[in-house]
Amino acid sequence: MPGTSPSVTWWAQRAPAASAAVLATGTLSVGLDLSGYEVLSHITLGLACAAWLMFAADFTRRLLRAGTRWRAYARRPGVLESVTTAALTTVAATAVLGTAFSAAGSQALAMTLLVLAVLLWPVPLVLVPQGGERRKPGTVFARCMATQGLAVLGATLAAAESEAWFAHAALVLFWLGLVLYVLALVRFDVRQVAGGTGDHWLAGGALALSALAGARLLSADSARLYLWNEDDRDVLRTVTVVLLVLALVCYAVLLAAEFLWPRPRRDVRRWATVFTWAKTGTAALAVAVALDVSWLDGFGEALLWIAVAAWLVAAAWTAASARSGLLPGRPVRSRARR
Repeated sequence: MPGTSPSVTWWAQRAPAASAAVLATGTLSVGLDLSGYEVLSHITLGLACAAWLMFAADFTRRLLRAGTRWRAYARRPGVLESVTTAALTTVAATAVLGTAFSAAGSQALAMTLLVLAVLLWPVPLVLVPQGGERRKPGTVFARCMATQGLAVLGATLAAAESEAWFAHAALVLFWLGLVLYVLALVRFDVRQVAGGTGDHWLAGGALALSALAGARLLSADSARLYLWNEDDRDVLRTVTVVLLVLALVCYAVLLAAEFLWPRPRRDVRRWATVFTWAKTGTAALAVAVALDVSWLDGFGEALLWIAVAAWLVAAAWTAASARSGLLPGRPVRSRARR
């Protein structure tokens, strides 16, 4: 588009997917830590941090260069919604990094990332109403993911720091995240199941993230904190199990759809698919710990290694695309089309 700044072009094409790559990598770090692979967990955490820093620095530089042109272009409804989605996935990615750092023992850094994510969260949450066209792609679940990401980090810090207010705040976010999921599901375009090119998997990823939040809230309870009474714990346990079952059902349905309706595998939105696979395995591992279900631990680890393989494929393709000078997910001839 003539007159469009490089900043907005880059943001609209890459930002949500770039955040999804950080989400996927950070989630693998959390899952590998739960499985006892500490070295691999630290390696993936380092990669996620590097990607997050590069993403933040590059976008900040481009935003500063764009100046007032960015603000003028962002007034257009479609662009503003794209920016909002990217901001929400960035909040979720920041929260995932904080959770990984907490698991690695860096509570101060995890706290810093929680503060940063909380400061970024409110504006994009309410900036663009989910109006306009009724049916939307998988990115419609970004509000749920950002909120549940904060709930996971808050519950994780509650257990690490023995602070009850972290858990109580995380519980409020957990229930809010479920409401946001239902609102998003109403607007989700179910045709994406047959034709989506990657981000439709977020329908399952948001469920898995919610299940992980529930598991972390259960695990945060202790004799010292006494967060939940028996009735509260029963409700939280039931909801968490239901969320995990729904996430696994969604995983199976979406995977079957990939075979029934083959579609391009090389699209930058596939990072959202990798994230969902990693998050489902991690959620199963966390629920196994919270409810002391040994067989679920092995199942979750198997799902996690599938996600690791998918991550390697996505990373190799992304690196190859970068070397060739192409924008991931964009056809070579798209520039010539009007």
